[in-house]
Amino acid sequence: MNVLTRDRILVVDDSVENLQFIETVLESADYQVELASNGQLALDKLLQDPPHLVLADVMMPLMNGIELTHQIRQQQGANYIPILLITAQQRSDVVEGLDAGADDFIRKPVEIDELLARVRSLLRLKHSMDEQAQMARQREDFVSRLTHDLRTPLVAAERMLELLKQDTFGLLPQEAQEAVQLLWHNNDHLIQLTNNLLEVYRYEAGRKQLNFTQVSLKAIVIESVQDLKPLADAKELPIITDLEEVAVLGSRLELRRVMSNLIGNAVKFTDSGHIEVQLKHYGENSTAVLNVSDTGIGIELAEQASLFNQFHQGSHNRAGSGLGLHLSRQIIEAHDGQIAVVSQPEIGSTFTVQLPCVDDIKTVCG
Repeated sequence: MNVLTRDRILVVDDSVENLQFIETVLESADYQVELASNGQLALDKLLQDPPHLVLADVMMPLMNGIELTHQIRQQQGANYIPILLITAQQRSDVVEGLDAGADDFIRKPVEIDELLARVRSLLRLKHSMDEQAQMARQREDFVSRLTHDLRTPLVAAERMLELLKQDTFGLLPQEAQEAVQLLWHNNDHLIQLTNNLLEVYRYEAGRKQLNFTQVSLKAIVIESVQDLKPLADAKELPIITDLEEVAVLGSRLELRRVMSNLIGNAVKFTDSGHIEVQLKHYGENSTAVLNVSDTGIGIELAEQASLFNQFHQGSHNRAGSGLGLHLSRQIIEAHDGQIAVVSQPEIGSTFTVQLPCVDDIKTVCG
């Protein structure tokens, strides 16, 4: 909140004496006060210029405080406005008011210190929620700019580099070919990073739409292994598989992203030995369990607890952006599953994914 802007409080009461009393108390505490003698007048004022807080008496003719609360909460698209109701000793007022959307109550006769304390508390809530809303808008603006201002030129550059790699504009000298290959690799890395940022945002903002169907987890793992086999062969790393036929309910594209990330990391961080991918089904809990193990550099115990956090980067020089595992956890949790790691430095790591199995398909689930 701008320090030069005073909080505005709308006070609603059909009693002139009560309005004057509360106005005096609030203005003495440097609040800007607006008055309304009934619920309908208050609602009209609120729609024209929303206050920071509404303080309303429960017992009023035409539209009482509870109905006013209900009407305020029904307004779509309005910023959140805390509501403090003033009531007598009736317990039913409190129950009905809370159900209607009130944030707090103060009982008659009103004590000045208590009134001001409750007002301060609700205004803190208001400003906190406004700040969160502003941060969400800023993040959405950032993602929009990220999509348009960064991803679009990166994709355009990728297409141009592909044309250069294909000698569309003529055969390039060897040194130029190597430079184009390096540029293509770096550009592709930036595109993947941008795509991961967008995916993380969609998951965290609840905007990721997943189309769940019954999919074969075994088939997804096999495809991921085949895609990554050339990289493993280049390092002379065999990928050993032990796969049962398991079906899960999920998004094939998103689960493929997880499998490629886990197996790709295993290849990336292993210089000698092997990669092992195991997929099993456990009937008692109808759970599909995937283990991706390597004999690579391993992960320090101190790093394992934060490994799946956003932008977590390992201490070794091969660490990536810190988004891949975070996004994998988001995807697995969206499928009602779990992901974990067990690792020892210089010995290797095992990443374990557990997903609910489609247990009503006997031919698939064991």
